[in-house]
Amino acid sequence: MANRDDIVDFCDEMLDAGAFADYGPNGLQVPGSTEVSKVATCVSAHLESIERAVEAGAEMLIAHHGLFWEFHPRALSVQMAARMRVALGAGLNVAGYHLPLDAHREIGNNALLAEALGFEAAGDDFSVVKGAAIGVIGRRAGGIPATELFDAVRSEVSAEPLIFESGPEVVESIGIVSGAAASAVHEAVALKLDAFLTGEPAEHAMADAREGGIHFIAAGHYATETFGVRRLGDLVAERFGVTHEFIDVPNPI
Repeated sequence: MANRDDIVDFCDEMLDAGAFADYGPNGLQVPGSTEVSKVATCVSAHLESIERAVEAGAEMLIAHHGLFWEFHPRALSVQMAARMRVALGAGLNVAGYHLPLDAHREIGNNALLAEALGFEAAGDDFSVVKGAAIGVIGRRAGGIPATELFDAVRSEVSAEPLIFESGPEVVESIGIVSGAAASAVHEAVALKLDAFLTGEPAEHAMADAREGGIHFIAAGHYATETFGVRRLGDLVAERFGVTHEFIDVPNPI
């Protein structure tokens, strides 16, 4: 067994959660049992993921997309009340880490995406959101044929990415911002990167890619954001001697 507050402190410190302005709170959002033997992780803390965490015997659920957002109504909706009822009734702790888990240079979504695709994070600032650079620029000595990069995305991230093939035949540089960051393609074009990868596309992306001479890859908001929270769960399990289960609720978006 591990202490809930020790786990939360570990995650807060590792991700430097307090340093980020965000669209919702980072850290513990719903307090439950003070003793934790199993941690579940998920991309989004919605009803199914909460129910499955409880069914799996977890006392803590760590999500990339937590429960509370500045764009939600301030009063509990019927849907939010149902989520809270299950979590509180089971004594399930719910924690969320959003931008801190995108931005982290070792276990963040974007750093791990770059690693999975065979690129080395260059350390450059890319895609500033609410005052923090959350994206990654990846570089690869000698490059990789664009067709091989697309196959790697299909293998490592999403079987059905949306790809606008408008860049060079060999890709030596790529900008990566998981989730909904299609507009960052403009920054990638200005930096003369060969490719740009995000989760969700936008209507303007096709023309931006063609006119900017860059490959645009939309591999799914959900699919691009499974990486960081899974790694965080593994680290928590290793550090505190608890078990970890990733709750996979695939979303085509």
